[in-house]
Amino acid sequence: MSSLEIKNLHVSTGDKEIVKGVTLTINTGEIHAIMGPNGTGKSTMAKAIAGHPDYVITEGDVLIDGKSILEMESDERAREGIFLAFQYPSEIPGVSIANFMRAAIQARMGEGEEIDASGYYKRLYQKMDLLKIDRKFTSRSVNEGFSGGEKKRSEILQMAMLEPRFALMDETDSGLDIDALKVVSDGVNQLRGPNLGILLITHYQRLLGYIVPDHVHVMIDGRIVKSGDKSLALELESRGYDWVKQEFANA
Repeated sequence: MSSLEIKNLHVSTGDKEIVKGVTLTINTGEIHAIMGPNGTGKSTMAKAIAGHPDYVITEGDVLIDGKSILEMESDERAREGIFLAFQYPSEIPGVSIANFMRAAIQARMGEGEEIDASGYYKRLYQKMDLLKIDRKFTSRSVNEGFSGGEKKRSEILQMAMLEPRFALMDETDSGLDIDALKVVSDGVNQLRGPNLGILLITHYQRLLGYIVPDHVHVMIDGRIVKSGDKSLALELESRGYDWVKQEFANA
């Protein structure tokens, strides 16, 4: 079992502090959901952990199996097992999904190692069959002309091929209709297991009806102020966030 430890994390962008002391441990085999209103620091935290240059960690630490990753570039963090699924994935015209993923896998290999083409495509098609993705899909340019659901399915396929230890999924349900949400959730559920820890960022309980988390955390004003099991998400759906804000203000 591996662990991703977030210790007293403070993150700023520009001169504004967004994340204000988050402590959280995610083990492989677990799904942690972070919920909260817009602007509370959920996405900022995920991007900072992945090494996005616009987000500066000013205090605290992030460790994988006890090893700090803060001095690592984003590609090094990826090699250590971090995967970030974006809320709004970028288009890469002229680069097919198959070639994009092949380059990503090659980049994670050691110097002098070469990817085996036949083995790569065999594994790719196995993952596509698992996720119920048409094989023609990978000949398309990355996210170009994709619907919201197609973009998210592409990211889940990337996650399946890269096999990270920890996936940070930033509002995976954003922009999805109910059919696309079911398809994407099924893909995540196919990949969940003892070798993968997931941090799932969302505003709404509806995603958590399909991807059932082990732990639910509420973030308010850059801090995790309440944690519980899946029943907490249902309570938030029925009562909103104001009662949590009130508890936090009175603490």
